[in-house]
Amino acid sequence: MNAKKLLVGMATAALFLTGCAGGADKVKTAADGKKQENGEVTIYFARHGETMMNAAERAQGWTDAPLTPEGIKGAEALGKGLKEANITFDKVYTSTSGRTQETAELVLANNGQEDMTYTKDERLREYNFGTYEGARNKEMLTAVAEVDGETYEEFVGDLRKNGYYPKVLHLADVLSELDKENAEEGKTWLAEDSQTILDRLLTALDEIVADAEKEGHENVLVVSHGMSIITILGQFDTEEEFQLTSMKNASISTLTHKDGEYRVTSVNDVSYTDSANEE
Repeated sequence: MNAKKLLVGMATAALFLTGCAGGADKVKTAADGKKQENGEVTIYFARHGETMMNAAERAQGWTDAPLTPEGIKGAEALGKGLKEANITFDKVYTSTSGRTQETAELVLANNGQEDMTYTKDERLREYNFGTYEGARNKEMLTAVAEVDGETYEEFVGDLRKNGYYPKVLHLADVLSELDKENAEEGKTWLAEDSQTILDRLLTALDEIVADAEKEGHENVLVVSHGMSIITILGQFDTEEEFQLTSMKNASISTLTHKDGEYRVTSVNDVSYTDSANEE
C-alpha cells in the first residue's frame, strides 16, 4: 500500500482534531548475495546527535549547526551499541543537513561499516520553521500557543500529556499562516504547511522501501530529525501503541514494511547508546 494513499484519511482527521508492495512469496537475492527470506524491510530511524542549537534551545529546522562534544559522543555510542547488537545496514540515508551526515558517519565508523557510503535526500529534512528559524524554542511555541488561545505552559503541557503527534502538524500549519504576514520576500523560505511536509516525507519513505525490496535489503538506516521522525511514525501508529513524544538525540525508532503494510515496532529507543556508555 502506497504511504500516500494511507495518509489521506488519517492526516485529514488528525488536522481536524488539532483544530486547524512487496509480497513474502518470493525469496529475493540482493546484489551482495544476501537472501531476504520473508520480504520484510526494517527501517531504523535515528535522530541526529545533539547540536549546538539543540543545546541553546533554539528552533532548528532547515538551518544547521554542528554536533556538540556530547552529540559526537552520543552518535559514537549509538554506532557501538548497534555493533554489540550485531545490527548492520544494507543501505543508509540521511537528510541534506550536516548534522545528520555527521551523525551517520560517526555511527558507521563505530558499528564496523566505516567504508559504507550514504545517500542524501533533502526530503528527509526537518520541518522548515520559516521566520522562526534560529529563534528560541519558547518564542516559537508561544507564538503558536497564542493563536490557539493558550499560554506557552498550556501548549507544552498538552504536548507532554498527549504526545507530539498530531499537534506538530498543527504547529506547522500555524507557522505557515503566520509567515504569510511575517516573512520578507526573498529573505527566507516560508514555513512549510503540514501537507507539504507529509508529502515529501512519505514519498521519500515509499521510495526507500521500494528500493530496498528491489535490491533485497533487510535493514535500512535513515538518519533524520525529531519532528520529521515523529510525523512518519504517527502516520502508521494507528492504534497509538507508542507515545510519540520528543525524540531523543541518537535514539532509534523502527518501522517495518511487509506485504504492503507498515508497522511501527519501536520508538525513541536509547538502549543502544546506553549499552555502549555502560562500558
